[in-house]
Amino acid sequence: MAKTKKSTTKKIKITQVRSIIGRPEDQRRTMKALGLRKMHQSVEKTATPQILGMVNKVRHLIKVEDV
Repeated sequence: MAKTKKSTTKKIKITQVRSIIGRPEDQRRTMKALGLRKMHQSVEKTATPQILGMVNKVRHLIKVEDV
């Protein structure tokens, strides 16, 4: 019988608070990869190392909260 792993993954809520107009293309692509397209749009993501790296890259454009 397979063991079920209890999910203790941390979730974060990411909200775009600044515009990507005039930003470098790599920051625009990072915002798109996070799922953010409009101002004040929020998404919930699992706090994996990949997501946290993207958050760190555009931390000046977003607000991050624990869920």
